[in-house]
Parts: sequence; C-alpha cells; structure tokens
Amino acid sequence: MNDPVAVLTGRDVIRVSGSEAASYLQGQMSQDIDAVDVGRAAWSLLLQPTGKVDAWLRVHRVESHHFVVDIDVGHGEAAITRLERFKLSTDVTFGLDAGWSMLSIRGAGAESVEVDASLGARVSWPGFEGFDHLGTDLDVPAGVLMVDDLEFEARRIAAGFPRMGTELTTDTIPAEAGSALLDSSVSFTKGCYTGQELVARIDSRGGNVPRPIRVLRSDGPTALPVGGIVVHQGAEVGTVTSSVPARPDGPALALAPILRRVEPGAAVVVAGAAATVEVAPVSPTTVPAGS
Repeated sequence: MNDPVAVLTGRDVIRVSGSEAASYLQGQMSQDIDAVDVGRAAWSLLLQPTGKVDAWLRVHRVESHHFVVDIDVGHGEAAITRLERFKLSTDVTFGLDAGWSMLSIRGAGAESVEVDASLGARVSWPGFEGFDHLGTDLDVPAGVLMVDDLEFEARRIAAGFPRMGTELTTDTIPAEAGSALLDSSVSFTKGCYTGQELVARIDSRGGNVPRPIRVLRSDGPTALPVGGIVVHQGAEVGTVTSSVPARPDGPALALAPILRRVEPGAAVVVAGAAATVEVAPVSPTTVPAGS
C-alpha cells in the first residue's frame, strides 16, 4: 500500500478559552503547554490526582489564550468534567464543539495532499506515516483512496497505538502505554501538574509497571476476542483490549496489557487460539502539519 489512503472518523473537540486558559492547562496537563507555540500541537495526558489516566488528548494552540483539544470520539464530555473539577474561580471555559471529524491520510505522499481543514497534525505510525486533518464538512481530495475502518484499526494495533476506552482507561498507569507515549505526551522538566507524582516516581524506577501494553500476533485467521483472557503457562496474565482478524496482507493482531514477567516472544493462548507476544513498535509522535 504505497499510495496515500485515508479514513474519515468522528472526533470530539473541546474549545478552551479565557485569560487564564494557558496557565490552567499548564497545571493540569502532563505536557508543557507553555512550550506549545501558536499554530502548533502536542499530545498530553490528563491525569487523576492518583496519577492514573483520565484522558489522552491532543492540544492545539490556536491563539495565546485559545486552545482546541481533540480526543477519541465519545470521550470529550468526560474530559470536560475532569477539567472543570479543579477550575474553581479560574478564568477559563470549556465547551464541546459539535460537528468535527478527522480525515486521517497515511502512506507515501500523504504530506503533499492538500486538505481544506481547520487543524492538522503530523502522525508517525511505524511504516504508515501521514497527517490527521480536523474540521467540519471535510472532503476527501482526489487521488486519495478511502479504506475501511478495519484496515486502519489493524495499522493502529500493529503500531501499538492506544485508544481511549480500550487500552487507556481510568485504571491505566501512564507508563503501561509505553515509553514512546510518555516521551511525546509528558514533560519531565515543567513544574507541577495534577498526577505528576506517580509519573515521576515510576520514571525514577526505570519505568517498570505491572502490565505494559503488548501486541499479540495470532497464528489463526479469526480475531482474538476482545475481553478474552490471555493465558501463559496455565496462568491468566492479561485481557485483550483491541483486535482484528487476519487480512490478505497480515495476520490477526490484538493489543493487551500483559503482566511484565511475560517476555516478548512468549507463546500465549486466548480462547483456545495460539498467539505470540510482541513488543509494540515505537508509538507515533505528533507535530503540526506543514512544519
């Protein structure tokens, strides 16, 4: 698949504004918001005071005190509720902006495809780089092949790219999603933010976490069942969170948080199907489109 391909999906968008918007986000986000220039974007985690994940989202700085935040569809309202929690009398407002969608274009030449969109960000999935374009009433440019959601889901899983509600839940410790996610979403040099203590403590201990997210490659054609128990040497070691069946150009794949004692290359079983544990490739990083 060498020519650009695309998929059109929904995306929740939150508008953040107010004279204290930047300073408030700086105290709530794991990313160094002060370092995000106007016209640029960065991934960030929004954490519970305990340090577990409330949201993983992308922050676009539109103006000095105006931000647009995009997050997996269906998770915008929960993110706003979390952001409102510590606002008190701060001059910042949050609003869910309806009608947005995301046109994700990947493959060779994706960077040269012109899209009439409000926002754009480069995304690097291993072997499947491209751009996310966000806006309303997005049109697919001529010469770009639309593919089904299953193909993109397979690429996401193969890249070890987590998603809200599947790999990332309110029980997730950030480092379980991998060092690359932390590298793209966490500043270890900024000042304090909500949930920082757990992130810093685990980083100081070498990043060891109970259940790192792993890619599973199945020997069979059918998808490993989501929710299926992963068994290694007769013991339960994890649960499948996302999966796709085998395709003409690839095996059945899944993602699952797995006990760290299960080494990459180990053989496991899910619902009677054999699979092999792999280390996820480097997760994607995001920078502004056209930079």
